[in-house]
Amino acid sequence: MKRCVVTGGAGFIGSHLVDRLVADGYTVTVIDNLAVGRRANLDAALSTGQVNFHELSVADLESISPLFEDGPLVFHLAGMADIVPSIEHPLRYHQANVDGTAAVMEAARAGGSPKIIYAASSSCYGIPDQYPTPESAVIQPRYPYALTKNLGEQIVLHWGDVYGIDVLALRLFNVYGPRARTSGTYGAVFGVFLAQKLAGKPLTIVGDGSQTRDFTYVSDVVEAFVTASKSSVSGEIFNVGSGGTYSVNELVKLIGGEVTHMPKRPGEPDQTFADISKIREILGWTPKVPFAEGVGKVLEHIDDWGDAPVLTPEKISEATRSWFENLEEKPVDV
Repeated sequence: MKRCVVTGGAGFIGSHLVDRLVADGYTVTVIDNLAVGRRANLDAALSTGQVNFHELSVADLESISPLFEDGPLVFHLAGMADIVPSIEHPLRYHQANVDGTAAVMEAARAGGSPKIIYAASSSCYGIPDQYPTPESAVIQPRYPYALTKNLGEQIVLHWGDVYGIDVLALRLFNVYGPRARTSGTYGAVFGVFLAQKLAGKPLTIVGDGSQTRDFTYVSDVVEAFVTASKSSVSGEIFNVGSGGTYSVNELVKLIGGEVTHMPKRPGEPDQTFADISKIREILGWTPKVPFAEGVGKVLEHIDDWGDAPVLTPEKISEATRSWFENLEEKPVDV
């Protein structure tokens, strides 16, 4: 059977990718330290006998190296996400997203892996000057999470160039769907809203809700990884988005419920919108799930957010305090 390694395979996107790879006939080695992921996300995949799970940190090169022997295909999705904790604990993010990526690349190089697909982040664009935003846009990360994910991307491309490994980086835009993280710090808007809806609380809209995001359904993202893995293209970066951009107010209308408003946050773009012409033309990938349909699929699984923390405006203000303290625009001396 075909072999592959999925780092971060117990996480949101990673577990959906594992399910797809199992269905495609792969034996899958999952590496995940469960800092973010949940073993329960892999229950169905583990029951097939095609998946081997290893609770390890990807930064532990000695421990993970044996899992890369005999050259498996590699999907590197492991890493730490979210803005606020990256501001508060930047070295943890560097260890996970930078040191961890270097260790994965070294293990893959030593093991003879034929191809590595890296889950990069569109946060590297910061507040872009161009919409839709192409891969050639200026890189301007505004917080440690964005910086460390982009440094990881550079490591992947550099290892590919120096050591002759086939590599691709996929810059993901605002992925949503079932199994999205339900615990931990203040994070993606979907999890916040769904927990609030289940609890019968108002949905907390930041600003006036006119800001838009390139919400991309998880099955489309999984298809992008699989398509990339089958391609002969190497050394390239591709945006992965929905082909559109949708306002928070549109999302609230689809979810339904009362709303309350909070102050707009510094350092946040008014819009994210991927230019996906490159991946369409070169890899032949295109998104298939319309926004309203994707939100409907998520609402079918809303009970998954039953154990998620219900965030009030007061709790969100406290959770994002360091955001305002560190990302507020500073005056420039002239």
